[in-house]
Amino acid sequence: MDTEAQPTKRDRSSHPDSPGPEERSRFALVARVTDWLPGGRITLTLFVCLVFLLVLNAFVVQPFQIPSGSMEQGLRIGDRVLVNKLAYRFGAQPRRGDVIVFDGTGYFGDADYIKRVVGVGGDHVVCCDKEGRIEVNGRAVDESAFLYPGDGASSVPFDIAVPAGRLFVLGDHRSDSSDSRDHLGSPGGGMIPVGDVIGRADWILWPRAHWTHLTRPSAYARVPAAAAEGTHG
Repeated sequence: MDTEAQPTKRDRSSHPDSPGPEERSRFALVARVTDWLPGGRITLTLFVCLVFLLVLNAFVVQPFQIPSGSMEQGLRIGDRVLVNKLAYRFGAQPRRGDVIVFDGTGYFGDADYIKRVVGVGGDHVVCCDKEGRIEVNGRAVDESAFLYPGDGASSVPFDIAVPAGRLFVLGDHRSDSSDSRDHLGSPGGGMIPVGDVIGRADWILWPRAHWTHLTRPSAYARVPAAAAEGTHG
C-alpha cells in the first residue's frame, strides 16, 4: 500500500495572505481613484474625512458660536458650544432646564437662537411669586445658580399656558435677552415648536478656559408634571 502523501493543490482562497476577488476589486478601485485624483491617496483621505465631517455635522453634532450675551454668565459671547442633534431623536423630548439651539424663523427672527427651556407642553408658567421667582405648575423655581448676577427672574410679568408641542424659553441674562417674553403677543405666543429645535447644547468647547459640560439644573427636577405633559418630567 502506497502510504506516501500525495501532493494536493491548496485552496488559494483559504490562504491568509491571499486577498479574495472582492478585496482585489476594492484595492483595484482605490488604486484607480488615487491614480485619477491629483495628490493621490492624500487627496482621497482628505475627501473621505470631509464627507465624514459633513455627515457628522448634518446628523449628529454641530458647533454653534454664541452671538450675544443673552445666556451669560454661563455662555459668553464668542464661546463655541457643541450641539447634540441626536438628543431629541428616537422619541426623546426637550426638558425643563435644557439649553437648546433652535431655528427662530417665523417666531424670533430668521436665525438660530440659544435659550433655556423653562416650560414644556402643558406647563403653567407664571412670573413672579412674592419672592420674585418663576413658578412652573405651582412650584417656585430657584434660578439663582445660573441667572446673570443681579438679574431677577423677569421684569415682565406673565401668566401663560404652554400648548402641547411648544416650548417656553428664556435667556439666563434676563435683562439682556430677547426671548419668549418679548413675543407673547406674536403668532405662536413666543413659544417655540419642538420640531424647530436643532439640538441640545451639551459642551462648551472653546475657548479652552471655558471648557465644561452643560448639565440640567437640579432646580427643575422638583417641578411637578403638568396634567397634559405626559413623560416630559
